[in-house]
Amino acid sequence: NNKTITRIDIHGTVRDTVTTTCQYGPKDISVTRGRKLIYSEYDPNSKTVNIVRHETSETLITTPHGWTPGRLSCTRSGDILVHVYKGSSLQSKNKIIRYQGQNIKQEINNDGQGNPIFKDGLSSLFMSENNNEDVCVSDCNASTVVVVDNTGRVRFRYDGTPARMEKSFDPNGIVTDALSQIIVLDYNNCLHILDQNGQFLRCVDDCGLQNPYRLSVDSEGRLWVGLLHTGEMKVIKYLEQS
Repeated sequence: NNKTITRIDIHGTVRDTVTTTCQYGPKDISVTRGRKLIYSEYDPNSKTVNIVRHETSETLITTPHGWTPGRLSCTRSGDILVHVYKGSSLQSKNKIIRYQGQNIKQEINNDGQGNPIFKDGLSSLFMSENNNEDVCVSDCNASTVVVVDNTGRVRFRYDGTPARMEKSFDPNGIVTDALSQIIVLDYNNCLHILDQNGQFLRCVDDCGLQNPYRLSVDSEGRLWVGLLHTGEMKVIKYLEQS
């Protein structure tokens, strides 16, 4: 919230800090295939995704008129997925735009019959591209994970029912790993792990995940989970070594 982004190593040591151009702090961050830091802003008047080059921020993407950028995700191919939203303070429309450089390559927002894929609402869409080029989306407004193929066709939805949790599924951050597994953060202090076809595999609920808020996965297959109220980052080794 202090307008900075900090890079921290596996030992918790601060490596460097970038001061952003954000008025209210960054809304989301990601790293491109070329290892450049990008971020969007909390400011609803900002229509840009910015990139940091040589410790200086510059505009990378300007979203279409009326649309504000939210969450970000960089793909293995080098594309950038941007959740964009527009509407009133009570209700917003949501869609995902795939950018190739500064150019729009694809818009994911309807099922081909004109029906919206994502529910209207003020919550974010979190997304991650899987190894088979599916885009896996945590639609917090619908309390559902939606997975679309590379043409934008809905392959399946997951509502948390197979996990048989006491509380209703409340998804947030989402990542995909080297095994093409889909890992979804649930505010109910756990993680849901699915295979690439939406089959529920297991829950991770024994790691002290109190109010988990954000999720990432690194090249070593470790999960990084941010906890909302404590400001802590937990690193979880969840894959067995072969």
